[in-house]
Amino acid sequence: MTDIEALEAELRRARDESARLRAENSRLRRENAQLQAARPDSSPVDGRIAVQLPLMVPSPEEAVTDTSSGAEKIGLLQRLFRGRQDIYAVRWEHPAGRAGYAPACRSRSDRERGIFLPLTDQVLHAHLDGRLTIGIYPLLRDETCWFLAADFDKERWQEDVAAYLTTCDALGVPAALERSRSGNGGHVWIFFSAPVPASQARKLGCALLTLAMERRHQIGLDSYDRLFPNQDSLPKGGFGNLIALPLQRAPRREGNSVFLDRNFEPYPDQWAFLSSVRQMSLAEVGAIIGGVTRAGNVLGIRPSIVDTEGEGDPWTLPPSGHRPDERVAGPFPQRVRVTVANLVYVAKEGLPPAMLSRLWRLAAFQNPEFYRAQAMRLSTFGKPRVISCADDFERHVGLPRGCLDDAQELLATHGIGVDVADERHPGSAIDVAFHGELAPSQRQAAAAPC
Repeated sequence: MTDIEALEAELRRARDESARLRAENSRLRRENAQLQAARPDSSPVDGRIAVQLPLMVPSPEEAVTDTSSGAEKIGLLQRLFRGRQDIYAVRWEHPAGRAGYAPACRSRSDRERGIFLPLTDQVLHAHLDGRLTIGIYPLLRDETCWFLAADFDKERWQEDVAAYLTTCDALGVPAALERSRSGNGGHVWIFFSAPVPASQARKLGCALLTLAMERRHQIGLDSYDRLFPNQDSLPKGGFGNLIALPLQRAPRREGNSVFLDRNFEPYPDQWAFLSSVRQMSLAEVGAIIGGVTRAGNVLGIRPSIVDTEGEGDPWTLPPSGHRPDERVAGPFPQRVRVTVANLVYVAKEGLPPAMLSRLWRLAAFQNPEFYRAQAMRLSTFGKPRVISCADDFERHVGLPRGCLDDAQELLATHGIGVDVADERHPGSAIDVAFHGELAPSQRQAAAAPC
């Protein structure tokens, strides 16, 4: 062996050791966050939820690094990003600029007959080396899933992601952040050690979003529609929504479709990081959902009359059928100005994010059409899970005028005085006379005593 070859071998060993240490450091950080969240006196989210979690360590498989073989990398992808194996989607692009995904098949006639290509190691290789861009279907035939992903794509997506990740850390939920293909958004992935019912996985995602919105209400209620999987059950004749598989070569060259640290910088060894990601057990998922459910509604808004998800044991509910809202932690201003005009404008000054989120939810309700379609196993595409009638302004939260009493009650419950200013336009009187003729039924109504 020449001196140069010896130096190269030594350099490879040093790189492998560096990747191993980075992976070990990442694992220990996650264990530490989990242990902090599991302390009996821990009260990580606004003093309302303390969940005892079992200690789950990553599987003892040898860490995969940048220098590992292609087969080892494919094995890691298959272990974490496990969706339907009998079908996958391929991204297409039109010269006019349009793009999308379609189930992979050999021919149009096969597609019409429902004959699709399975997801194989060769397909995953083609994705990694840039020959294909594929999407995976997370919802399995038995309506379970191996992962949950939340999509953030608004203009200030990094701030939204930061609030979501902080909530995950507080509850001991291991989460991995990926920058999207476009670079204008992010996906936060949570992986499971065994298949989890999609309904439970989505409850976990909704609970995390609800708590994250108490840190940053600008995340928005439409985020409930940006979970993968986006359904509790498979629609008739469908596969559920798909999500693009990360680490495709073309966007990676641009710094996209890669995993980021908490400073939004790409990990130097993507494979070493993925090797260190801990997978949640079904027991952990259940423990967190149970804690959140006991503290209040997972969504924190008015339920739908056809919502079958429930809020826990029905015999524990009060006569109203739903649990009272937990108090929001202060501090609060002594008084808040509320202006009644075309909307009810509540001044934001001095109000904490959790109170702004609670005000926003006064004007939101679960969409019965979403739950009706889901119960009938129909597609929920285009049917938002939550309908919001609130508007977010720079210095105010705008609510429908019918929410005035609820807003005043919420503020008063927290010891906040309300100064109401009525800025509605009274209108202008006009001089008119009625020359019409009433129908018999109208004359009878007009003559009736008040």
